[in-house]
Amino acid sequence: MGRLFGTDGVRGVANADLTAELALGLSVAAAHVLAEAGTFEGHKPTAVVGRDPRASGEFLEAAVVAGLASAGVDVLRVGVLPTPAVAHLTGALGADLGVMLSASHNAMPDNGIKFFARGGHKLADELEDRIEAVYDSHRHGEPWQRPTGAGVGRVRSYDEGSEQYIAHLLAVLPNRLDGLKIVLDEAHGAASGVSPEVFARAGAQVVTIGADPDGLNINDGCGSTHLDLLKAAVLEHGADLGIAHDGDADRCLAVDHTGEEVDGDQILAVLALALRERSALPSDTVVATVMSNLGFKLAMEREGIRLVQTAVGDRYVLEEMKEHGYGLGGEQSGHVIILDHATTGDGTLTGLLLAARVAQTGRTLRDLASVMERLPQVLINVPDVDKSRVRTSADLAAAVTEAERELGATGRVLLRPSGTEPLVRVMVEAADIEQARAVAGRLADAVKAALG
Repeated sequence: MGRLFGTDGVRGVANADLTAELALGLSVAAAHVLAEAGTFEGHKPTAVVGRDPRASGEFLEAAVVAGLASAGVDVLRVGVLPTPAVAHLTGALGADLGVMLSASHNAMPDNGIKFFARGGHKLADELEDRIEAVYDSHRHGEPWQRPTGAGVGRVRSYDEGSEQYIAHLLAVLPNRLDGLKIVLDEAHGAASGVSPEVFARAGAQVVTIGADPDGLNINDGCGSTHLDLLKAAVLEHGADLGIAHDGDADRCLAVDHTGEEVDGDQILAVLALALRERSALPSDTVVATVMSNLGFKLAMEREGIRLVQTAVGDRYVLEEMKEHGYGLGGEQSGHVIILDHATTGDGTLTGLLLAARVAQTGRTLRDLASVMERLPQVLINVPDVDKSRVRTSADLAAAVTEAERELGATGRVLLRPSGTEPLVRVMVEAADIEQARAVAGRLADAVKAALG
């Protein structure tokens, strides 16, 4: 069996890859592993369980709840809430673990399971590996230890969770949003209820699209992966800005008043300057991945802010932040982590702080985002090659060296084997889009020749 856990929990087509049996079994295994790890410290544990609005989340939630309760875990069902809300409530309620059922930005047929440890933090790799090993042992005949009588877990709905999360977000805001008109695209996802409510309570005039989830329409032509509707709505309503979330609202992308996209790199740049101004940017450092635009790096250098880069994936950004005490990090895709106020990417929090900066400065989002210039970036996926030899091929190394010589200080090359598919990603940045396309095309050909 291949590793079930990816970079963001277990994910697959619901009822095909991700079945009720798998969800139940992983939940029981998680309870056993965390108990063995001493997480429960001799007391009866409690879990917070939430989900996004996908139809499959209904039966998967039932399976997770059944698994946890059968393992002796009391369960608080918080219903449809964003992933960062479940993480926050896990910490705020002193729960021993949290479980979120969501496939984030994926299409509706998919679903996923994310586990959070005490405090609302993602599980370490070794705990995920142990959960998978215990689950696999049970599949091969090793029986569970099952409590009986008063030892089984109790299940109740926790309807206060939404209000607690909203109150937390409002308490974080440095200033109100009065005078701003904001369009919110909720991707028919988990933030459809809480996000419009919190922006309105913060003082903004809110126009909402993509906030009518029916279990089947999540991420369907809307949200952070499909910005055209948001761009059109911002222009139609003469809004100051637009905010787009994905299905579980752990990411945020934006649109300025002219309908232009503001991506995760630009959002990080705006927030980094805002936090430093309030002396709230530890070590004057921001953490991003190697996929961040070169323009972001150049802007941070110019502004005197140190940039630390990690491998692709918000979990690697978070690990770097926690290890060194940094407060702000994120990805170009819109995962932004503000560690003083969240243990994971929080799209609603990010959108609120971005809007707060617009309100506080009186400047447009377009003006604020111009602190960095996005250099043209070309990405080509090269399939059907031996991605394991990316770092060992002498011919490929020579091609990369030649490309870097041609681009000089105003460009960048990144070759990266995909973590999930048999392909190599070729990314080239340059001051000129035509040069970026030409260099990327030559490198893609070199990958095919060297690794095909």
